[in-house]
Amino acid sequence: MTCPRKPHLKRDRVRSIFLKPATRTRVPQVLATLAGIAAMAAFSAAAAHSQRFHNAPAATARWRNPFSGEQKAAKAGAAVFAKNCAPCHGTRAEGSGNVPDLRRGPAQSAPDGEIFWYITHGDAKNGMPGWPSLSRDDRWRVITFLKLLPAAPAAPAEWKPSPAMEAAMRAWPPPNPPFTDFRYEHPGAVIKITVADLPQPYATRSAGNSPRIVARPENSWPEVPAGFTVELYAAGLDNPRLTRTAPNGDVFVAESEPGDVKVFRGFTPAGKPELVGTFATGLHLPYGINFYPPGPDPQFVYIGTTDAVLRFPYRNGDMQARGPAQRLASLPGDRNHWTRDIAFTPDGKKMLVSVGSASNADDPDTTPAEHDRADILEFNPDGTGMRVYAYGIRNAGSGIAFNPKTGELWCSVNERDGLGDDLVPDYITHVVPGGFYGWPWYYIGDHQDPRLRGKHPELKDKVIVPDVLLQPHNASLGFTFYEGKQFPAEYGGDIFASEHGSWNRSVRTGYEVIRVPLHGTGHSTGEYEEFMTGFVLPDGNVWGRPVGITVAIDGSLLVTDDASGSIWRIRYTKK
Repeated sequence: MTCPRKPHLKRDRVRSIFLKPATRTRVPQVLATLAGIAAMAAFSAAAAHSQRFHNAPAATARWRNPFSGEQKAAKAGAAVFAKNCAPCHGTRAEGSGNVPDLRRGPAQSAPDGEIFWYITHGDAKNGMPGWPSLSRDDRWRVITFLKLLPAAPAAPAEWKPSPAMEAAMRAWPPPNPPFTDFRYEHPGAVIKITVADLPQPYATRSAGNSPRIVARPENSWPEVPAGFTVELYAAGLDNPRLTRTAPNGDVFVAESEPGDVKVFRGFTPAGKPELVGTFATGLHLPYGINFYPPGPDPQFVYIGTTDAVLRFPYRNGDMQARGPAQRLASLPGDRNHWTRDIAFTPDGKKMLVSVGSASNADDPDTTPAEHDRADILEFNPDGTGMRVYAYGIRNAGSGIAFNPKTGELWCSVNERDGLGDDLVPDYITHVVPGGFYGWPWYYIGDHQDPRLRGKHPELKDKVIVPDVLLQPHNASLGFTFYEGKQFPAEYGGDIFASEHGSWNRSVRTGYEVIRVPLHGTGHSTGEYEEFMTGFVLPDGNVWGRPVGITVAIDGSLLVTDDASGSIWRIRYTKK
């Protein structure tokens, strides 16, 4: 399967505009304040080093932090961070969604002065406000806290939304259908968003509302449609992310932060794994997993880490890799949109790897960090012959797969933030080889991003409108085609997808599993159904976040949850 030559700009190159020249209204005051905190790309790894942190002036590298290395200043900085930054960056600076993890990457390696300059001036296009309102000493103390994160006290864990914020959340007006939020999510609800439903940019202000993760209350459990049952298959996992079922029925799960890939086998009478093993360990943010060659007898397990495609020798039933990893291909990698998924064409001749953008809406013409990103890349199975399969896809790194009925590639995409509560919709779509999906200049057809107004008018009519528009900012991640027999027949061939949950929305959306009906044809008519909900508490706190999803050997669905460290099992029990 080949990709037509991509359009070029300014120079004659086989690759697209994404392989750029150098490389490549009504808002309660409390939430309006949080909108100012929305630091989606603050300290973005995309900043890394186009030589200087977010293009800070050269002189800033020489600015001296007067509190460098001081534990007392770090503790004070933690308090400032908790009050002003934690709503977006998390209480431990771990990030969420598009908000980067500040514990590693450029936020740790850049000179203090460059970071100080960036905190002061911000980057409105990428959602980071300037913070001159903080005293100079407090800005330096925040940097001290960040640079001492491995040793400094974390931002206070007891941080929670203020009473005013919680009251504003409860009093927030109902969403305008077809847009919704967690207060109205329930199994069986059918939603269809069309291009005609899209508001104008900035119809509402851009919000910063990252989830506060809490322990699951004893009386809380995922909710599914009548006739289905949810069981806790496994608990105590460390950052479980993508999951895929091997041809023999073993379930592989990437524990990304610790760098492990686990294997779960079978079901005991109590619904727990019969056997658990560690297939590989010590990997750099593993995520994508697939088996090669396609079919019942694979010889290799392929794993996508944030910066490489690795291949391990494998035979059906292996609980541990039978040999060391072979590095087949290097990928552009960092902490912003770091997930890399892998799929093989049905004939096994090509390997597809999804690579998300390094930013929210940086112009690839002038941003070297975007080289070979916001693309689905095509390789030979041995890692050679890289070319761009499709482009302008902001972040499909969390999920790609071939439809077994039609042979078409599909993807799940996190679209951009910063344009308001109801822009831009995330989406799930089949992928046209050589197709352009708009990022960063356009979105959902010919809608131009106002932050890049006037750029590339020649591309306006080339933007493909995705098949299924989802709630904006809900962070659509892993998905699977249902090929099991345990669910009723009408579910056959449909897509089940995990929606990790929003941060850039005044009232949360996502935190659920959805179903995309394909009507037995392999094609969508644009609607989706909410299938598993209940992970957000009435006060807006969050106890679960679905990530990966796969069909188990018995036809049940297994869903990873990186907030509670669990795997949930969904069965149909009403015959």
